[in-house]
Amino acid sequence: MQTTKQISVSFENKPGRLANVLTALAREKINIAALSVMDSHEHSVLRFVPNDVARTLQALKGLSVEYTETDVLLIELRNQPGALAHVCEQMAAEHVNIDYCYCSAGGPNGKTVGIFKVTNADRAMKLLGQGGNNSARRGERRPPRDRRTYQPRGSVAR
Repeated sequence: MQTTKQISVSFENKPGRLANVLTALAREKINIAALSVMDSHEHSVLRFVPNDVARTLQALKGLSVEYTETDVLLIELRNQPGALAHVCEQMAAEHVNIDYCYCSAGGPNGKTVGIFKVTNADRAMKLLGQGGNNSARRGERRPPRDRRTYQPRGSVAR
């Protein structure tokens, strides 16, 4: 787990705008660890974590697009069911609010990367650093989850 910079780019929600940004980054050989695209009626926001922030900013300046930098947590996760839920449960238990998060697709060695924008990064790092991010230590078992908190709306708890 580490803190890193996330870049957010705002652009008009029209065909080709996202491709233009991603092509410019590819031309500069900038790798993206994880990304998310959110849209509204007229504008979209691309959030991503690049491997080289300085080169990324240079490429974006050449496109004349609006962008911002934000500190986020980058957490390596096992690519398996429940890994993301476990990290979220740990933060919730210590009252660390997650403003938003997104993940990469599967990565090397069955790992994926979770990007978290939280209200208290220092507290989250201390909390997750103690337990070794998202997996129980060998020989330890996590307590069972309260199934009532995972019931979809309209369903009845058993």
